[in-house]
Amino acid sequence: MGCTFSMPRERREAAERVTPIRETSFIEKMKKTSRNIVVFYGSQTGTAEAFATQLAKDAQRYGMKGMPADPEEYDMSELSRLAEIPGALVVFCMATYGEGDPTDNAQDFYDWIQAADDSLEGVNYAVFGLGNKTYEHFNAMGKYVDKRLAELGAKRVFDLGVGDDDGNLEEDFVSWKELFWPAVCEFFGVEPTGEDCCVRQFELVTHSDLNMNQVFTGEMSRLRSYQNQRPPFDAKNPFLATVTANRKLNKAGERHLMHLELDISGSKLRYDAGDHVAVYPTNDVAMVTRLGELLAVDLDTLISLNNMDEESNKRHPFPCPCSYRTALTHYLDLSSPPRTNVLYELAPYASDAQEQDMMRKMASASAEGKALYQSWVLAPQRHVLAVLEDLRSLRPPVDHLCELLPRLQARYYSIASSAKVHPCCVHICAVVVEYSTSTGRTNKGVATSWLQHKVPAHANGHPAHVPLYVRKSQFRLPFKASTPVIMIGPGTGIAPFMGFLQERAWQKEQGKEVGETVLYYGCRHRNEDFLYQEELEEFERSGVLTQLNVAVSRDQEHKIYVQHLMKQNKEHLWRLIHSQNAHLYVCGDARNMARDVQSALHQAAEEVGGLSHAQAVDYYKRLMTKGRYSQDVWS
Repeated sequence: MGCTFSMPRERREAAERVTPIRETSFIEKMKKTSRNIVVFYGSQTGTAEAFATQLAKDAQRYGMKGMPADPEEYDMSELSRLAEIPGALVVFCMATYGEGDPTDNAQDFYDWIQAADDSLEGVNYAVFGLGNKTYEHFNAMGKYVDKRLAELGAKRVFDLGVGDDDGNLEEDFVSWKELFWPAVCEFFGVEPTGEDCCVRQFELVTHSDLNMNQVFTGEMSRLRSYQNQRPPFDAKNPFLATVTANRKLNKAGERHLMHLELDISGSKLRYDAGDHVAVYPTNDVAMVTRLGELLAVDLDTLISLNNMDEESNKRHPFPCPCSYRTALTHYLDLSSPPRTNVLYELAPYASDAQEQDMMRKMASASAEGKALYQSWVLAPQRHVLAVLEDLRSLRPPVDHLCELLPRLQARYYSIASSAKVHPCCVHICAVVVEYSTSTGRTNKGVATSWLQHKVPAHANGHPAHVPLYVRKSQFRLPFKASTPVIMIGPGTGIAPFMGFLQERAWQKEQGKEVGETVLYYGCRHRNEDFLYQEELEEFERSGVLTQLNVAVSRDQEHKIYVQHLMKQNKEHLWRLIHSQNAHLYVCGDARNMARDVQSALHQAAEEVGGLSHAQAVDYYKRLMTKGRYSQDVWS
């Protein structure tokens, strides 16, 4: 039930939003609130945070009290003090980012635990890792934290969980926690209470007397930050960049591959070739409108969802107060298949017994339930709107749905330009995602479909803006311009290499000696989707590109990919890598391309270099360690 607050309280809450008082001691907070489980998350896209929240919520079913926690917000050197709390347990849900790196919010914790010499005797722990087996350093953070805690004397309560996003991360987590809780109960000698864990975390408050200066309209963290742009610009305070160019790159074909240019003048944002730009997209207006119709809600109602745990650092699930329309457009993920815990908590709102049973089954850890979730939710890619359309008796309160849906995350793109050449502009190269599902629906990529319609002001008279910030990467050109480089990037994997080539051209103009620059690029049809063809051929004519190898996969009967050209040139490849200390870069699809490229590199080392397979694998691992072999790949 909603209520209306008076103005004095609104002003007080607004002041608290500007200068929140945070408790940096998680130990003192646990003591004050009688908690005995803390679940820290290292999360880049929100999945690890969602898992941590689930575990903290599950705790009450076992007579315990948990809290999810961001390690960035607490003094992690207090970990040894956990032994002061009887029956206490710390759990880490740790995602691995990049080449075995911690997520941004876990970086300080990672730095601390690497150097720590504290005794963690008496500290009980468990770890669930989130990773992708197509990456070289699969689940590196989860494995490291699990191993390091044991080295410091902590007691492992349950085996390390290893989630694989290349398979079914959700299923891996559900299977792990179904065994985790019985192990915790046995370790601490407690019995399940049987209490239902579907307890609301946030309370709905409706507002009727706010003016728009008090209401969030899409800002990530700071009220009115889009009206009053002030640096520094980061994930919580993105810069509104103006779109100055948006053109289709491919000459023909059904796909839409686009090149965007975003003006960052006056932002003080700096980037290097190889860095990433993060953009905050918005959901499709038609999806939001349809959701409002199905749930019979006035989308312009102003609301806040306030945490009922007053001690929590997370006061709201998204910036509040705002309208339902703003929350569903800017803050909540409507396009991803809903997780099993969301189905479980929504199930009671299905008035049809069969539909309710089906939802509960899909949320269970049974083999039948997992198979049903896979076939009904994941395989047909049903998002929350599709679930509501196909389960006609399911009509949850919109505020509970807003509480359960994950946050809409920033999308990251390799910057396709060099700041040496374009200091006030960031270039993006991307393919618009659109596909048909087995339910007859057309699903669209949230960010790419949104970016596709961001046209420059000269096209319609109104400037288009994109909220963004820059994230640093380890994908870097060598310090010495004379060092040879080998770049491998099919399709939109060409993006960072456009920045590299612009920079190598600039270095030549500065009179520097520039080493061999080799590119392996792949496309489907030379006359359709050879991206940046004119620019690449000009780089080749001017000598910036010393070798342009183009693999065209579908212009002939037998498909030719970049790895095939690499195998043809294995002698030259090995000479550059082994004798001339070339730096290797791979960008693109992790699932297939990156594996095949790795195989071609191993083959060159074995057949030309005379190494055994094991030696070849070790050789390239050492190159990665030395920073001479970098991957920027996605699944």
